[in-house]
Amino acid sequence: MLIAIVTFKTATADRPKAIATLLDEGRTVRAMPGCIRFQPLADPADDMQTALLQEWFDEAAFAAYTASPGFADVGVILRPLMTEPPVSRRFAASLLATPD
Repeated sequence: MLIAIVTFKTATADRPKAIATLLDEGRTVRAMPGCIRFQPLADPADDMQTALLQEWFDEAAFAAYTASPGFADVGVILRPLMTEPPVSRRFAASLLATPD
């Protein structure tokens, strides 16, 4: 399993557009093969900070997503809203438990 966490800052007024963009794209991304989770998160303690939590079955599925036209399209919308470069962290993980 691959877990990707991307964090980025926008102006406070731009964060709703950033989250709406991710929510809209999420409908398509969650239908992609290998996508387990695609969830934008608003930091309640920092009204400029947004995170995107992603879980993918494997690196190949994630690579297919990052090579997709939708990924590029979202970047065209989000990058101009960002007040500093995004921070992207990727983890190889093993699932230890699931909810009952």
